[in-house]
Amino acid sequence: MKKCNLLFKRLRGYCIFLGMVAMTAPSFASSHREAPLISQDPQADNTDLYVFRSPDDTNTITIIANYIPFGLPEGGPNYYTFSTSVRYEIHIKNNASTPGDDITYRFTFTQVDQDTTTFFNIRLGLQNLKTTYICEKSTNGGLTFNTIVATGVVPPPNIGPRSITNATVGLGASSYSALMQSAVATASGVGSSGEQVFCGPVDDPFFVDLGGTFDLGNFRPSTNTTNPPKDGLARFNVHTIAIKVPISALQKTGLGVGSATSILDPNFVIGVWASASRQQIKTLNTTGTSSFSGNWVQVSRLGMPLTNEVVIPVGMKDLWNATTPYNNSDLQFAANFENPELALYMDASQYGGAVPALNQLRIQTASLGTYDFRNGKAGLYSLKGTSAVAGTALDNANYGNILLPNATSPRAVDLLPIFYTGVPNLAPYQLATGKAGNPLANGKPFINNFLPTLGDMLRLNMAVPVTSRTDPNFSSLGLIEAAVLGLTNSTYNANANLQFIPNMDGFPNGRRLEDDVTTIELQAVSGVVLAAIGLWYDDYIPASSPSPVTNDLTLVLGFDAGITHNDTTFSVSFPYEQVPWQGFDHTLQARF
Repeated sequence: MKKCNLLFKRLRGYCIFLGMVAMTAPSFASSHREAPLISQDPQADNTDLYVFRSPDDTNTITIIANYIPFGLPEGGPNYYTFSTSVRYEIHIKNNASTPGDDITYRFTFTQVDQDTTTFFNIRLGLQNLKTTYICEKSTNGGLTFNTIVATGVVPPPNIGPRSITNATVGLGASSYSALMQSAVATASGVGSSGEQVFCGPVDDPFFVDLGGTFDLGNFRPSTNTTNPPKDGLARFNVHTIAIKVPISALQKTGLGVGSATSILDPNFVIGVWASASRQQIKTLNTTGTSSFSGNWVQVSRLGMPLTNEVVIPVGMKDLWNATTPYNNSDLQFAANFENPELALYMDASQYGGAVPALNQLRIQTASLGTYDFRNGKAGLYSLKGTSAVAGTALDNANYGNILLPNATSPRAVDLLPIFYTGVPNLAPYQLATGKAGNPLANGKPFINNFLPTLGDMLRLNMAVPVTSRTDPNFSSLGLIEAAVLGLTNSTYNANANLQFIPNMDGFPNGRRLEDDVTTIELQAVSGVVLAAIGLWYDDYIPASSPSPVTNDLTLVLGFDAGITHNDTTFSVSFPYEQVPWQGFDHTLQARF
């Protein structure tokens, strides 16, 4: 009932404000086992990537790359752990004119058994599979690396109270939280920027109804009490690599955020992706050991969530994981964004009738009476090269040849930039607020994470302020909610000028731990971004409908993918992820 009331209030606000506009108008598990080959190599499997401005230290950015899916807390005696034969890397791009990484963090792990006479992982203060790491950093495209953390410590698995806190037979730690806190390292030495680094097991922060997702999109909304959705990742752990980096160390010329010219300063945009690589040759020895040799080969990568999971088709998934987002390599996959498969299940003329769980999501077929964004249709292509798009991002002199490539790739105008370039603060990519019914006009700015590398990365404008987690407007719907507020809330829709709107720092402008990326991306596939900039749904009739808040838009805004939040809390301090679930009793969890 509370959710319904909030939705009613939101839509009532929509009606009030957008009615005035009308009067003036003429996954998903983000990357868990997402490809055939990587499903056989969980230690190298990227599960999720998060990039956000640190809520308690706003001069820094936190980057979190998670690996090793479905870590069962009681999975001993050989517990889930980082591999000593995998090269884990976080890649950062801050300058579109350079050919590759501008900053690279590389992690390599080492393990030792301190007590080979026991089958236990922890006994008498000693630990088997005790893991340490080295963190190296490159700022010249990977040509050279400097060690910035030489003796990093990975906390042991959260086996149970006797192993962790018992002083006689266990480690004698005061708590598992204390082990995590003591494992946070501060980078030092040549090339370091005082980064804070944490590597170790944590609660898997991603949340999704896996059973519904992969039953051909049979999502169960959060309101379903007959057959409620189930978080397929609840009480599972992952292994995280978390880095907190000063903004000045990520900005391409070393500027601090105080030097930003605005909250959408284009010089503060970064793109981030994570990878795992292995050497080409594995040798099995008769002594029960193995060794590795040969060149390093990328076997897994992750930028935007859900890309390989639900956008890239099965026959290309392994190729995707082996490809970098540089040198236009990702253009071979672009057709999957221009005509996404998921859109077929939101289209009544295709398979929409067979997937009733997605009935609330319907793509514009005649937006403003003209524009059809269904797969294979023209979208905005009829405007290509015309005076109507002059000076906009759709102008051929700007990015029209990418965003309007042909008459059969309608989603190149909205989905492709979200994943491949970021979105510029340039018409038509501004809110309908102030557009007076013309979607191609300048409107209210609310995003600029444009970094035109034509490759899949998680992009963040570091100048955008943090939305406090205690702000009553904080929302897991990220930029979708920012758009709603910018269109409907009197605090933000009084003028079309740039101002901070809560959740402008949310996905897809970076990704916060709380962001419900499954719901956001499904709403985006159904055309909600097009609607936000003034390309309303079919049941809005220009010069006739009393408000753009039509039944179709109401249904899209009311849709959720079932599981809308994590199964536990997040921490208020770095690394922000929660203590891993305990093996002895994984219904319990000491909070960090």
